[in-house]
Amino acid sequence: MTRGQYLGLIQAISIIVPLTIAIRASNNMLMTTIPLLARYNFHFSNTLVGILSALISLMTFISSGLINSRLRACRRRIAFIVSSVIYAITFPLFWLSSPITVWLLSAVAGFALGFLMPNVITSASLLPDRRARERLLNIYTLALSVSLILGPAIESLILKYYGLRESFIFFTVFPILALAITPFVRFPEEGVSGDAAVSASKVISNSGFIAAVLNIATYNVVFSFLMAFGGIYARDSFGVSYSMVEVLFSLFFVTSFLGRLYLSIRPAERLWPYMASAVTMTVIGILLIVFTNNPLIYAIALLILGIPHGTTYPLSVVSISRAFKPQHRNAANSLFFSFMMLIGIVTPTITGYVADLIGIRDTFIVLIPPVIIALVLLRKYVRSVDIPRE
Repeated sequence: MTRGQYLGLIQAISIIVPLTIAIRASNNMLMTTIPLLARYNFHFSNTLVGILSALISLMTFISSGLINSRLRACRRRIAFIVSSVIYAITFPLFWLSSPITVWLLSAVAGFALGFLMPNVITSASLLPDRRARERLLNIYTLALSVSLILGPAIESLILKYYGLRESFIFFTVFPILALAITPFVRFPEEGVSGDAAVSASKVISNSGFIAAVLNIATYNVVFSFLMAFGGIYARDSFGVSYSMVEVLFSLFFVTSFLGRLYLSIRPAERLWPYMASAVTMTVIGILLIVFTNNPLIYAIALLILGIPHGTTYPLSVVSISRAFKPQHRNAANSLFFSFMMLIGIVTPTITGYVADLIGIRDTFIVLIPPVIIALVLLRKYVRSVDIPRE
């Protein structure tokens, strides 16, 4: 790596890392705390909790996949900054939410997030040198894991002394920090080349893109359910406090962090071995939850499930960076993020209803078949990006 490339990497890290932590810590707080607020403050059923969680993902899907992916860099930059303003304003209002306004606030927050995360991913993938780019992408995903450890740990401390509503006030510092950083985020120069525009159909038919989506599906089905109902399951089954619920999530994200730390130090050359291993650990973690009813075993299962959470996302991001030119990555990342949100829409909607019928614990076993099917299909499509070509 030349001196110029090294300085470019350092500059990118100084912007991407704090911005990622600010957005993801607050976003994860929404995804884990809104279900608790809805269930225990507003007395929603599992079905309504699932639909509310799905609403956030639906609005993110609309803004990310249907709008952000079609915008040119200059307009996308404006949407990016405006969305960070809206997000910072909306976040503290959850403190005053009611069983009615929580739906509106969740929709607005989800819509704003659809413009934030895909552009951060794209900015992290703009370095020209492949090794530097993939290292930055792994550092970016490492920052995601750091935020997911810090967020629940901080919230656990807050919930020892304050209620669920008040925690939103404390966490507003993260959206404000994101707002301060967004003007410095780099966007691709799409107008330089005539091949900047790429159709959605061309992106979706790309084998590397399909591999990225299938890979994330092998875990996000489980993750979406866990974020919506993992805390409710722990509280109802083991009688733990809100604070302890967040501690359990922290354990989950610690091993996620370790998985991403490993990939940051030793970026994957081949992707398939890591992808297959992640599915194996996912199935083991689910089975531990299903066949035992002990808080300690549940904690161990979360530690195991954290590892594939840590590895699947960076592997998908690397798959996209290998499959697309820099000027096409915004469209690819936006559509990829949209597919992640689709999983976040479908999973809690269906599983919330199923959980009302058979219980949350038994619903975990329903998640295994789609994970296995996605793995089988993944084996076919990963070949085009399994080994780097440059």
